Amino acid sequence: MIDSDFEKKWKELKSKIEINFGGDLDIQGILFLIGVQELGKGAQEFTKDQKLDIMHIAICRILEPFGFYKLSHSDQDGWPYYETIKPLPNLKSGEQLKLMKQGILEYFGEIY
Repeated sequence: MIDSDFEKKWKELKSKIEINFGGDLDIQGILFLIGVQELGKGAQEFTKDQKLDIMHIAICRILEPFGFYKLSHSDQDGWPYYETIKPLPNLKSGEQLKLMKQGILEYFGEIY
């Protein structure tokens, strides 16, 4: 069960992000913002495959502090590549969501 303090922090962060970026963002939207930020290319049009890659960048980045991934290098176009350090545990859907939220909270903790 997700504790109320954690959920309060999540809702506060989500609200701040929505104020800054507009709209009602779900976790996928927040991950996309993180991926674009990590890519460092700013707002632009992306292909469907690039959008999937951006989501992958975000997931690797937010799970990096937990020891699952490590930034390996960036290619000639500036796209970051991560190596798997340890496999992700088998988690139930709610547990996966909480892990993602924890990673996002840590990621934005330096900003907000």
